[in-house]
Amino acid sequence: MKILDWYILKRYLFTFFMMLLLFIPIGITVHLAEKIGKIIDNKVPMNEVLVYLLDFTIYFAHLLFPLFLFLSVIWFTSKLANNTEIIAFLSSGVSFYRFLRPYMIGAFIVSILAIILGLFLAPKASEGFNDFSYKYFKKGRGVVENTNVYRQINDNEIIYVSNFDVKNSIGNNFTLEHFKDNKLEYKISATSIRYLEKDTIYQLTNYVKRTVGERDDELEIVKRKDTLFDFDVDDLIPVIYAAETKMYGDLKNFIAKEESRGSSNVGRFKLVLYRKWSLPVSVFILTIIAVAVSSMKRRGGMGVNLAVGICIAMVFVFFDKVFGVMAEQSDFPPVVAVWFPNVIFGILAIFLMSNAKR
Repeated sequence: MKILDWYILKRYLFTFFMMLLLFIPIGITVHLAEKIGKIIDNKVPMNEVLVYLLDFTIYFAHLLFPLFLFLSVIWFTSKLANNTEIIAFLSSGVSFYRFLRPYMIGAFIVSILAIILGLFLAPKASEGFNDFSYKYFKKGRGVVENTNVYRQINDNEIIYVSNFDVKNSIGNNFTLEHFKDNKLEYKISATSIRYLEKDTIYQLTNYVKRTVGERDDELEIVKRKDTLFDFDVDDLIPVIYAAETKMYGDLKNFIAKEESRGSSNVGRFKLVLYRKWSLPVSVFILTIIAVAVSSMKRRGGMGVNLAVGICIAMVFVFFDKVFGVMAEQSDFPPVVAVWFPNVIFGILAIFLMSNAKR
């Protein structure tokens, strides 16, 4: 690598990490100021708070990784342009693509960090962050999918509850359908199901079992029945943020298992899976856009470049969030929701780069 490459690469990495060191403490301070009342009210031990803040730091950095990178590249490239250093580079015979090379090397290094963060560090931090939040801030509310739970628990059985009270371990309108050779063999229904943790059994109220016969069905009706089932209580109350806490291999197996069970949250889980690879790609795209936007010396100086860059970053985040919600709440393909912003902004990057080199 030549002097030009080292010069730009060092500025690229130094500015990016300085941007992280600048904004992460601000994020921690704002978040802590918002939550300090609940932390004091719940008398949370200091060691738990410190671990939570560490998890929050990793969670926050991973969440806003592309935005930090984008703004840092615009910042130092605008300084190069304002000091006419870019003009000097290009006037010496260096092509715009050659000028872009150290940026791509820097993007490659940052994308490796993004992969490590997404595959190994972020899942553990997400688990600690969410567990702490639901334990002390939300008191268990919203932590599980507890309404209209419809799941296939094995090859032959499907269960359903209209809602499940996590605190009391009671579900309403429970049904279990058992199939054999794709034919319904029997169906169990109850107005309520309660898990008795002490005895590790289930207690059903207004228990009805209908066994399908060749001519007539056989009915078993009991006011209250204690029994065992081939599923855990976690199958009735799957944790919503479970996908965010799993390593890549475990996440793929988890999604396959949830798909076979007919979980309504498969779209949300797949978003987490696909974003682990879309984030490193977005690093390259946003780097090219940032260089193209800020490599020209403008009359308004660095402020204009930063304003344009912030607008583009906000549009990128907007696209990412809107398509993410569409995939979570509808049948919109998660892979399209994750990669569509990268495709659109990839086209924008090519267009801006072709104009910038002129």
